[in-house]
Amino acid sequence: MRKTLFLSLALFLAGACRQGPTATQPAATIPPSPSPGSPVPSPTPQFPPTPSATAALSSPTPRASFQPRVEIVATGLEVPWALAFAPDGRIFVTERPGRIRVIENGALRPELVAVLPVAATGEGGLMGLALDPNFAQNGYLYVMYTYRAGGALRNRISRLTLRGNTAGEEIVLIDNIPGAGIHDGGRLAFGPDGKLYATTGDAAQRDLAQRLDSLAGKILRLNPDGSIPTDNPFPGSYVYSYGHRNPQGLAWHPVTGQLYSTEHGPTGEMGLCCRDELNLIRPGANYGWPLVTGAPGDPRFADPILHSGEDTWAPAGMAFVTGERLAPWKGHLFFGTLRGQHLHHVVLGSDGSTVVFHEELFRGEFGRIREVVMGPDGALYFTTSNRDGRGQPRSGDDRILRIVPGP
Repeated sequence: MRKTLFLSLALFLAGACRQGPTATQPAATIPPSPSPGSPVPSPTPQFPPTPSATAALSSPTPRASFQPRVEIVATGLEVPWALAFAPDGRIFVTERPGRIRVIENGALRPELVAVLPVAATGEGGLMGLALDPNFAQNGYLYVMYTYRAGGALRNRISRLTLRGNTAGEEIVLIDNIPGAGIHDGGRLAFGPDGKLYATTGDAAQRDLAQRLDSLAGKILRLNPDGSIPTDNPFPGSYVYSYGHRNPQGLAWHPVTGQLYSTEHGPTGEMGLCCRDELNLIRPGANYGWPLVTGAPGDPRFADPILHSGEDTWAPAGMAFVTGERLAPWKGHLFFGTLRGQHLHHVVLGSDGSTVVFHEELFRGEFGRIREVVMGPDGALYFTTSNRDGRGQPRSGDDRILRIVPGP
């Protein structure tokens, strides 16, 4: 039986909350240019200045009468990294040590859907999961995971086929993506255009993020069969955007179709800290790492629409609220934070590039929060990541939880 946690509105508006609009912190700019031979697109994409924070709200800020509650869906998982919902109501979940599991009829099945030969080293292992838009007909599951080849760590994107209760018949779509014990990216998601998107980290080799001949430090876009879409911004390349350090979340606005991503900022590189990012992703855009951090306003790069300043969030999975079940939050964006140990709530302006309100929810209540995804039942699901070596596991960890109307 699901255990229900009743949470008062005070959790949302407690002292840990950060409300907006909030001024961004001073940005740090790194003067060196890319290493010799690093390709730079020509012409460099140009972006208009960020509109004023007085832009109209796309939807209202939270109402004081709204009192959601958090329910426990499943317990006893080991670093659940990604969730995906099947049309028949099953919930597929990846565990970083290499397991795919399924929740059916409200219960976590003991039988494993698949076990993959991953290198669960540091931040690496089994990460992203996405179900094919035609999953009910073809049973295709897409995964991203870290493996070891010749003593080096690599990442790959593969497709599995579910037959009965078991997934197998692996077909590798993209191989030899640079990997490391840190900064592997790993998020997979299908866009409204039917293409598969993937995030990759810089694999602790920050200069690779600026190289268009490397798949590290990028957001990739591919056809479901692994081929390169003909309308990608760089012909013959999977690269959709670049200059990323470690992007961990992907979500599309349910009305405009605009793509957003969360990204980890520096943790000591070049003497810099923090400045975790929320980015509006434009095809072909350069997001600056490692040449700039924060929002310096350099026209060569796309600035984040929100960053953490001198705080550290370590943002992860993200989702927009849709449907009427959580109506006061409809159209709002939520992302999990690992180091920050909270769910970050963002309200965007009507232009999609202005943050007009943001706050921290549940700070410290559940520990490290990784995946955030909208369920077909109208609830907002999220996972804890307290058994990943950087958290403090609690009774029942790791857990899958969901937010529903309360009390």
